[in-house]
Amino acid sequence: MDGYFGSYAVVGALLLIGVGIFAGAMTANRLLRPHRPTPEKLLTYECGVDPVGEGWAQSHVRYYVFAYLYVVFAVDAVFLFPWATVFAAPGFGVATLVEMFVFLGFIALGIVYAWRKNVLGWT
Repeated sequence: MDGYFGSYAVVGALLLIGVGIFAGAMTANRLLRPHRPTPEKLLTYECGVDPVGEGWAQSHVRYYVFAYLYVVFAVDAVFLFPWATVFAAPGFGVATLVEMFVFLGFIALGIVYAWRKNVLGWT
């Protein structure tokens, strides 16, 4: 297992072992579980309410916009916290500060755009 392709053989062997464990667990689950379907078990269940009408319902586009705004804030936090922890380390100076303010400028531009389009209001 030495050489260039030896490391690939180790990765391949670990992949095969992982797939084998997963397949064994799924097979054991299928063989050991009870299987007694009834009409009540096969009925669609949604928060304790019996289904009425069709399965199609439209949502207002505003909810998707809120989801996108959440993603913007989440991405902002994902980049800000690690940056804040290493900012004081040697080698991270003015260039890192400028890069972060450019990033924050893009985030602020998106928020200002959403605010100008009146997306942030509930009305």
